[in-house]
Amino acid sequence: MDKSKILIVEDEEKIARVLELELTYEGYEVKKALDGLTGFQLFQQGEWDLILLDVMLPGISGIELLRRIRSNDPGTPVIMLTAKDSVEDKVSGLDLGANDYVTKPFQIEELLARIRASLRLHRKAKVEEVQEDNWLVVGDLKLSEVTYEVMRRETSIELTPREFELLAYLMKHPRQVLNREQLLNSVWGYDYYGDTNVVDVYIRYLRNKIDKPYGTPLIHTVRGVGYVLKESK
Repeated sequence: MDKSKILIVEDEEKIARVLELELTYEGYEVKKALDGLTGFQLFQQGEWDLILLDVMLPGISGIELLRRIRSNDPGTPVIMLTAKDSVEDKVSGLDLGANDYVTKPFQIEELLARIRASLRLHRKAKVEEVQEDNWLVVGDLKLSEVTYEVMRRETSIELTPREFELLAYLMKHPRQVLNREQLLNSVWGYDYYGDTNVVDVYIRYLRNKIDKPYGTPLIHTVRGVGYVLKESK
């Protein structure tokens, strides 16, 4: 598993060094900046899994740096560090998109726990985003090659692996008429030597599961050519 990359932006050199050592020991890949401008340069130069950001920084403040980070990157978790325990700082940071807030002096165990929690939430959000982005959709039918789910009208449909592959191929080519040879080569493979009627058999299986129960067919036969997946007019 790749190491999570953490950027520390902290002007107190002793604190920055302790954080660097502790996080490195915990298995993270770490870089640090001692002022806001350097922090912003490092942010732009790399891809970070989490940023530890002090509020009081020379160059540009932590709040201003957070604003710049969020204008470029709305997603990367940011935990604010500050010697102040003021409501105003917390509100400003959270309003600008900070994910968490830790007041100095802090226990390193608590900070590490908050880092782990923020990274977990971020990974979960990224997985959900990937899953959402990977749905193939035709009409009210959708299929995810990430989770191997098929749904029509938000009802889950169980398919065998071969039925799933065939439907996925049809959904990747919506409104395109595909002949039996194309489907056979793409789904069963070029070295398939069985009965070519297998395509028709599996189209029938799919129709029984994704069309018949819903009344509105999506798989259509083009006589003498093949099949097409499209919404009925």
